Amino acid sequence: MTTPEGGTPGAVEAPGEARADRAAPPRQDAPRPLRRGPADPVRTLMHRHQELCARAVDALEIAAGLEAHGVTDRTAARFRHRDVFSLAEELYARVPRAAPDAAPGAGPPPAPARRSRTVCAALQLLPGAVCVAAVTAVASVPTEPPAVRTAVGASGLALLALAVRLGVRSGPLRPRHGSGPRTAVLWTGWTAGYAVYGDWLLGQLLAGGPDLPHAAPQAAVAPALALAFALAPAAVCAHWFTVRGRRVLAASRGLGELAARVRPLLLAVTLLFLGALVALLLGTRAVLGGDGLTSGAAAALGVLLFLARLLAVHGFPKAATAGLASAAVLEALAPALVLIARLPGVPPLGAPVEALATTAGPAVVPAVACTAAALGLLVHGLRVLTGASAHGPAPSGPAEGHRP
Repeated sequence: MTTPEGGTPGAVEAPGEARADRAAPPRQDAPRPLRRGPADPVRTLMHRHQELCARAVDALEIAAGLEAHGVTDRTAARFRHRDVFSLAEELYARVPRAAPDAAPGAGPPPAPARRSRTVCAALQLLPGAVCVAAVTAVASVPTEPPAVRTAVGASGLALLALAVRLGVRSGPLRPRHGSGPRTAVLWTGWTAGYAVYGDWLLGQLLAGGPDLPHAAPQAAVAPALALAFALAPAAVCAHWFTVRGRRVLAASRGLGELAARVRPLLLAVTLLFLGALVALLLGTRAVLGGDGLTSGAAAALGVLLFLARLLAVHGFPKAATAGLASAAVLEALAPALVLIARLPGVPPLGAPVEALATTAGPAVVPAVACTAAALGLLVHGLRVLTGASAHGPAPSGPAEGHRP
């Protein structure tokens, strides 16, 4: 039996089936698992951090940027890598570098001219020299009217603040991530001012004073000179920590290994700066006099300021400001409690401060406040300064805000 077309029924079905097979879209469905599957898990990370990878000068810069955005060794394992450094090496190898001549006249921004080491050293020694000049100027006008002595002291204080500002904005003490919160200047000024005049103020309050405006503030000159000269060893210690940290970053093969190597460095640089500061305090105390507890309080303040600046330099200015603020609040709380205790019905509020000051002296307040804040910053630094982002080039975003 044949069909009108001259074929058999079986012959009609076979071509139909063949045409149906040819009409099916196997060729369109076949590539879809390749696009959707996890055959290349790193590609998503490449697109997400395209700019970071394209502008990086080496794999370590990519590792620092990834760690700043919360990528850990555990995260790298999901991308089939043993650690962040191995993942960064693949990204550096796969992402093409950004061409300097991508646009007419475009190119990498010119590097800022670096000050010579001599100029940086002079700027870091400038606060000490200005402090010596200010103390000498105030001591040379003891018989002048109070207005003249106040003007001379205020001028010296303004010049000292300017010298400190120049010293911390050059060389190793210059932050790589901006200046940080503006309140840091306020807390630094309060803690430094309390180190100079706090003991006199608290002693006057406990004695029922001060008898203003006739009371003449008595400054702790020896600690002020030592702290002013401590800016130079702080810069040397900060430079040493930065250089050693980058070397450890280049030699480490994982975040755990990096953290284990950086923690002893942080403890060593803190002890190194403390030793230099103690030497300065002993020298100024031998020349100008003073008591041991006041020098101890100044040493605690110096370590606090050093750790705060070290955190700010390596990308954690908010933590540095929080440490300074906690010390300032504790120092302000002591005279505030003494004043509040003068109100009727609340004398017991000033009893703890009075007992401490009577037993150990007024300098116990800044010693306790600065020591507690410095220990807090040290513990925080042992956690955050052990990451790759703290030792690599400045990341595209704030390191502190992205750290888990």
